[in-house]
Amino acid sequence: MTIPTEYKDLLDKKSFGHVATIGPKGEPQSSPVWIDFDGQYVKFSNLKSRQKFKNLERDPRVSISLIDPDDPYRYIEIRGIAEKIEDDEGNAFINEMAKKYIDRDIYPWHKEGDERVVIFVKPLANSSMG
Repeated sequence: MTIPTEYKDLLDKKSFGHVATIGPKGEPQSSPVWIDFDGQYVKFSNLKSRQKFKNLERDPRVSISLIDPDDPYRYIEIRGIAEKIEDDEGNAFINEMAKKYIDRDIYPWHKEGDERVVIFVKPLANSSMG
């Protein structure tokens, strides 16, 4: 499954992806993140210390919803599997996202000791409107 052509622009815009995972007791856990799409995977950054990372290590099912920043009645929800998790060497990915979202070359909120990863979500299904 790939992203429908008429909604791919949402992945290129500064749309925040609201990523939902399944918590340790089966409860949903959702938070907004910066999103990228490489044509195969929807990607986002996370810290190894965060609950979302722990949730995905345990259960790779994920849902990501994106609202069009130019039309809040247009959205896509992508359901998939976190198929790969890779270390973000040198913060290269989060720096790319900082450039896209806030026009900064370096992610400004990095803290010493942060262990950042890139999560690669394989889309399996979607729903959309608008």
